[in-house]
Amino acid sequence: MLGSTLAWARASATCLNFNCMLILLPVSRNLISFIRGTSICCRRALRRQLDKNLTFHKIVAYGIAVNAIIHIVAHLVNVERYHISQSKEAGGLRNKLSGIGKTANESYLNPIRNYEVNPTTQILTTIAGVTGVIITVAFILIMTSSTEIIRRSFYEVFWYTHHLFMVFFIGLVIHGMGQLVRGQTSQSLLLHNVTYCKDHYSEWEKATKCPLPLFSGSEPTAWKWVLGPVVVYICERIVRFWRFQQEVVITKVVTHSSGVLELHMKKCGFKMEPGQYIFLQCPSVSQLEWHPFTLTSAPEEEFFSVHIRVVGDWTGALFKVCGAEEKVFKDPWKLPRLAVDGPFGAATTDVFHYRVIVCIAAGIGVTPFASILKSIWFKCCNPNTELTLEKVGGKFVYNSFKKFTALTSSRIILIS
Repeated sequence: MLGSTLAWARASATCLNFNCMLILLPVSRNLISFIRGTSICCRRALRRQLDKNLTFHKIVAYGIAVNAIIHIVAHLVNVERYHISQSKEAGGLRNKLSGIGKTANESYLNPIRNYEVNPTTQILTTIAGVTGVIITVAFILIMTSSTEIIRRSFYEVFWYTHHLFMVFFIGLVIHGMGQLVRGQTSQSLLLHNVTYCKDHYSEWEKATKCPLPLFSGSEPTAWKWVLGPVVVYICERIVRFWRFQQEVVITKVVTHSSGVLELHMKKCGFKMEPGQYIFLQCPSVSQLEWHPFTLTSAPEEEFFSVHIRVVGDWTGALFKVCGAEEKVFKDPWKLPRLAVDGPFGAATTDVFHYRVIVCIAAGIGVTPFASILKSIWFKCCNPNTELTLEKVGGKFVYNSFKKFTALTSSRIILIS
């Protein structure tokens, strides 16, 4: 009845399930951080692959897009073939199969029950049709809002639209329950000689050798693919919520030129390595948004710090609530509450395993090297510390170098 497009639809659906299983794992940053710390990932080459988690996340999203297009086009053809099978011109066997189920107590094969109806309208009234439209629209909104232009200019649009993934996954699980594609039951196949009966369909109701076939839909399987990653992601959100409840004390707020805000903070049990980053949330600015910032302090210091350049609505609002525009001393109890998630690893955390490193940065991108150079300075001052690193080379544009000296508190180390 459907021909090769059935195989295209089912194969692309399996690929979609596989990609949807993978899509949540790269953004489970606590899981990535845990894997980095295990003995399995002790090799630097493997750890560097974990640093490409967002790249992998995007590649999987492209895979979902390609397979979704194949799946949708294949089913559009399937719907048309279902519709044609109800016509008299379809041929004897296809027309016979489509006619099964029009009387009481009979299972059906063709979900389009009448040739006179609009097939698109008929399908859109089913569970598979409704959920298919919902998850397609949700995925299109997620993909289009993830473009670089939207992320840089309207980050909030990207952030809130990305949470449609919950609608996407719920719709994905329900989608298969519609059982749009149906097949002959295993019990019916035992009684029905397919090789013989397909050429003697006129005898189905008469001959005992060819009883009327029975049909049923395939059981939904999407939930089996996504259950594990969804549970992992729920655990990830629980960890984030727990860290959100932990107290973070702001010990110092400093305003630099070019709209850069420096925050010194303390948190119980916080441990970091040079070059790592954290996610920062300010509930008084937004209850949902978490933004990543590289740590500019060294592990040897009693506090951890970030430097935030005002480039958008969220950073601008944080600049205001911290009193950076007032140019006067602000009591600590008047400062906003902050939540910190992390720290998380980055490629720069491996610099102390090499003999020679080269640091190249521009703009606010100098922040990871501030943490590294501060840590080098502390290690050089400690005679009991063995340092593998022998040479450090760097290139910074002029404006970045001025920011760099401010970030490192003028402790610049030049090793050549």
